[in-house]
Amino acid sequence: MGKMLHSNNKLETIPEVEALLAKMTLKEKVGQVNQKMYGWEAFRKTETGYELTEKFKEHVRFGDGIGVLYGLFRSDPWSGIRYENGIPESESAEVANMIQQYIRDHTRLGIPVLLSEECSHGHQGLDSLITPVNLGAGAAWNPQLHEELMSVVAEQVRAKGAHLALVSTLDILRDPRWGRSEECFSEDPYLAARLTEAVVKGMQGDAGDLIPNGKMIAVLKHFAAQGNGTGGHNAAPASIGERELREIHLPPMRAAIQSGAAACMAAYNEIDGIPCHANGYLLNKILREEFGFKGAVMADGCALDLLVHLTQSREKAAALALESGVDISLWDNVYTTLEKAVDEGYVSVEKLNEAVRRVLTLKFKMGLFGNPFVDTKSSHNKELADKINLESARQSIVLLKNEGILPLKKDNKKIAVIGPNADAIYNQLGDYTPFQQEDRVITVLRGIRAIAGDAEVAYEKGCGIRSFDSEGMENAVRLARCSDIAIVVLGGSSARNFEAQFDMNGAIVNTTGEEEMDCGENVDVADLELGGHQLQLLQEIMKTGTPTVVVLIQGRPHAIPWIAEHAPAILSAWYPGQMGGRAIAEVIYGQVNPSGRLPVSIPRSSKQLPVFYNHKAEGYKKDYYDMSGSALFPFGFGLSYTEFKYDNLRYSAQTIQYDQLLGGQKFKVKLDVTNRGNYDGYDVIQLYVKAKGSSITRRAKELKGFKKVWIAAGEMKEVILELGAEELQIFSSQNKYELEKGSFEIEVGNPFDYLNATLEIR
Repeated sequence: MGKMLHSNNKLETIPEVEALLAKMTLKEKVGQVNQKMYGWEAFRKTETGYELTEKFKEHVRFGDGIGVLYGLFRSDPWSGIRYENGIPESESAEVANMIQQYIRDHTRLGIPVLLSEECSHGHQGLDSLITPVNLGAGAAWNPQLHEELMSVVAEQVRAKGAHLALVSTLDILRDPRWGRSEECFSEDPYLAARLTEAVVKGMQGDAGDLIPNGKMIAVLKHFAAQGNGTGGHNAAPASIGERELREIHLPPMRAAIQSGAAACMAAYNEIDGIPCHANGYLLNKILREEFGFKGAVMADGCALDLLVHLTQSREKAAALALESGVDISLWDNVYTTLEKAVDEGYVSVEKLNEAVRRVLTLKFKMGLFGNPFVDTKSSHNKELADKINLESARQSIVLLKNEGILPLKKDNKKIAVIGPNADAIYNQLGDYTPFQQEDRVITVLRGIRAIAGDAEVAYEKGCGIRSFDSEGMENAVRLARCSDIAIVVLGGSSARNFEAQFDMNGAIVNTTGEEEMDCGENVDVADLELGGHQLQLLQEIMKTGTPTVVVLIQGRPHAIPWIAEHAPAILSAWYPGQMGGRAIAEVIYGQVNPSGRLPVSIPRSSKQLPVFYNHKAEGYKKDYYDMSGSALFPFGFGLSYTEFKYDNLRYSAQTIQYDQLLGGQKFKVKLDVTNRGNYDGYDVIQLYVKAKGSSITRRAKELKGFKKVWIAAGEMKEVILELGAEELQIFSSQNKYELEKGSFEIEVGNPFDYLNATLEIR
């Protein structure tokens, strides 16, 4: 704890970097901090291969080199890149090498370019592994598994020739109306911090001077507090104070720095009137001086252009962002003016040198000065990647309700698979998704058919996600009526199409023609109920009397009070990725025991927001006059096909001296967990802290430890959790991180079944 708060943010001197920096002209330096062009405009696919465009060559001439090139391999409706005009995996290394060779041959210093790519849940490029979205990873509560998953993602994307992976990890979900909810790990900072560590370790390997072969640098998004936008609006102001910022939104980045994070991206939002891209207190004083971050800060797309309304000139906006700590631009027209900004005295060349040094250091860490080219024969282990991806999807599924209907028996002869998300490949993949080879995606319908044996499996869509067209409902109800079981797959969609209108940064401007899309960047909602005729479809199916299983494929927690009361079984699968349909089918048939736990509270209605579990504890009435103030399903909740029992809570000491905690001693908390049911399975043992006095008002409870443990039927395992200074410190009334003496209560188990004890710091 102490070393992190008193770190020296000065970059280590790298002789190769310093020697190169000394040779560079002002024009070349400006070129290195710019990431202006869309990478898919750098090439053209021809009948015989690929050629570099004049637009790319002009951009090289602008800065006598390029610092970072974004999205060379990106594929989606915004870029307009698909298989016909894009770069498949088998040819990616070839095109990456063409880019590097051109820059080597046509610039004075031949400084290699960094290739940056979107990797929110797998790579947004053709032929890529598409994994569960972050809410799914959060629901798995398994950082070790997520580290393995991110490792295989990095291996694939690095083999294509890219170096920087833009990965959402830092956003904490405080309002599920936000369209980017799917990109958040959790509403809880501790869970998000552990998964952020997993991303850094999985993608970058062991923190060191050089990134190992098969690894790449994770650019962690977004710093900071973007998940606290007013009203759930995308990029809206975060109306929070510094204590809320530090308690809720900064822990993932602090954990990332300790794990060796080399880059992050600033957030669109403002905090207390100051945009993050112009917030020197946030980026320089807190991030660099206090937390000891030595890496580079990248701007978000076109975000620097938004600073012009503060400065009234692009040159002054460039100076403001550079002074505030932004090292690399993204698509904006602001950092292209930095040469003029320096010449006119708005910012010093020394400040520009700091940013250039950080960019060159990233290139050094990636080994590009030794060899900027990628082996065109390099590959990755696709079989291993699919295996880990499938396991991640399995563990992300949360069983919310089960009145004995699950797991299904194989004696059902006629199975109805119904709903808008039952056989829609893009609806289960989330935003930031490339075009797919359809046979790579296993939908719920395909998954059920593969497992159901001799049973007759029939499908009807029934309705859309948002559409009020009821044309297909009658056929769906008729199918359910003549079936032994109905599996109804509802939820949301972040699937884009070519009819959408996009902003300069790729976000959706409106949803004209986007009948299915109700989630994703810039698709915020006021109402968390399921859209269109989905609820009506389910109600009509249930009137038939056919036993019904509800599966929710979604990018946010929807409000489902009627479903929670009436449906006999409910699974939440988030957007589960390419292998999601198989994982869902395995859970439905009991081949996999569901082990997901909610990473975010599920509300009864958007009218009662916020409902996050870690609210402030005292001083106000939680319930409304006309509605409960509590969540429909709480954070950390999830059922299993077996029963776990907690016994024999014990601890290494009930009291630890303050100085001993600062010196590294920890409270060790132990308990016995017994699987009393008939199914092997994972349990997630959660440890919460409830303070009994403090210099500040505290939260109702705070997650400070967890373990996911495999326990066979009839087996008992001892589980050990630890609490140290890092977990027990607070941002005190003195506006600093410190331990406070006093007592606190711990709860160990799950939200509805736990053991508790009181411990003390003296």
